[in-house]
Amino acid sequence: MSGRRVVALYALLVGCFAAVVCRLYWLCSNPAYAARAAAQSVVTLRLPARRGNFYDCEGHLLTGLGTKWEALCVPGEGNYTRLFSCTDAAGQALLYQKRNALAPFFLEVEQDVSALGISCWPVSVRFSAAPLAEHLIGYVDGDGKGAAGLEAAFDAALSGTGEGDTLTCLVNAQGKLRETPEQTHADSGAVGVQLTLSRDVQRAAEAVAARMMTTGSIVVLETAGAEVRACVSVPGYDPADPAASLNAPDSPMLNRAFQSYAVGSVFKPVLAAAALEAGLQPVFECTGAVVVDGQIFRCAGGVAHGEVDLAAALEKSCNGYFIRLGQTLGAERVRTLAEQLGFGQAVELTDSFRTAAGKLPELAALTSSGAYANFCFGQGELLATPVQIAGMLNALVTGMYREPLFLRNTLDETTGEPLTPLAHRRAERVVSEGTASALRMLLAGVVENGTGHEAALPETTAAGKTGTAQTGQFRDGVELKNNWFAGVFPAEKPQYTIVVLQDAQTVPAHSSAAIFAALAEMLENFGA
Repeated sequence: MSGRRVVALYALLVGCFAAVVCRLYWLCSNPAYAARAAAQSVVTLRLPARRGNFYDCEGHLLTGLGTKWEALCVPGEGNYTRLFSCTDAAGQALLYQKRNALAPFFLEVEQDVSALGISCWPVSVRFSAAPLAEHLIGYVDGDGKGAAGLEAAFDAALSGTGEGDTLTCLVNAQGKLRETPEQTHADSGAVGVQLTLSRDVQRAAEAVAARMMTTGSIVVLETAGAEVRACVSVPGYDPADPAASLNAPDSPMLNRAFQSYAVGSVFKPVLAAAALEAGLQPVFECTGAVVVDGQIFRCAGGVAHGEVDLAAALEKSCNGYFIRLGQTLGAERVRTLAEQLGFGQAVELTDSFRTAAGKLPELAALTSSGAYANFCFGQGELLATPVQIAGMLNALVTGMYREPLFLRNTLDETTGEPLTPLAHRRAERVVSEGTASALRMLLAGVVENGTGHEAALPETTAAGKTGTAQTGQFRDGVELKNNWFAGVFPAEKPQYTIVVLQDAQTVPAHSSAAIFAALAEMLENFGA
């Protein structure tokens, strides 16, 4: 090879080397590439943002009762074998998927694993294995946002800014930590929401419902203020996995306390109160049926009750008596009182969350003698929710209508201090104290001597009214009925108003009156 060719080759090699050096210099001095290189050595992990919880009337937690942990998994530290038994199936799958990962990641574990030398952080579990008031509280979606119930209605307050703590990890090329991770604190500013529910009363009501009911609802009011102490719907569902219940039998996602149903004879105290207010306590002869414009309306089983007064008519639940009493009172008087008692009006918890309004027939519809006859014993077009029936009875035994209250205020979860009131109390006298007192004694007679005898309590008195409402729906040729009991105890000075509904039943295993008694006895025994 000639000298000239050697020099040319040498010059080419020098030129290529110079180009590579210049390129490296340019890459090192370029801020964009420098930032990208730095980012490759920093991994930022986010801990779940704090979400506000729901609290009962005494400040006890209704959500967030459990704790889980977020464990920091670092490549090359034997996470798979050390943590496999500490997590659930989804966590085990994640461990397997990331067994060769080149960056730290969080794994949800069921216990504190710091004793294994693994860093972990406690995180609140939103819903426990035995959730409370899931139909009222609702559930959150996969992103932790409120998707139903009060969770959705108060999502903005419960979520706050959505900010949470972050963990900054400096790692090497293999994803191993170069130094101790740095935790940056940030709070979402979320607030809690305090309800009128009592955790103890809610648990008692749910326990009774689980033992004695297949479908239905229980609503418990504290009589003096009409605050809702328990709101139960059966069957229940798991708010941590609502999708599992979407197509389940008996519609477990349905909040039966907020749905409207045919009412039946639990409406009869409304006519009784109207009669007492008007100074009427007539006596009628019951032959087992009443004919109104050619339509025959029978008492249950067509039983003739003979000569009955108001007390006997309530005790025997005599349809004929209340039809004739309604004719004496007139439709306008009865319907006006029903409207004052909340029929036909939704109970609003928020602008976006309310009960069904039910249906109160218009006065014009009640000009039909047959329609009005049905109305007088709670049939026909009349529909109401268990919450409305609780509000009705509560008003009749106290004389004051107070809309059932579910909410109190938002809450500073750090100090427990109330923040923004969420409900405005309103009270309206609907019957006199004398009428309320007389009606309590009449309804006590229903429990002592009448159709509500299974509601009797061993240590105290109770008062209430049964109801068996026809639905017009059939199963295997047998009509499904709504079985109600609406009662209070003690009868003389009620502490609790309890409504039990078993919907769409043929012959329930336990009467609604017996379910009332079981719950009332529990409340009395633990002094709730």
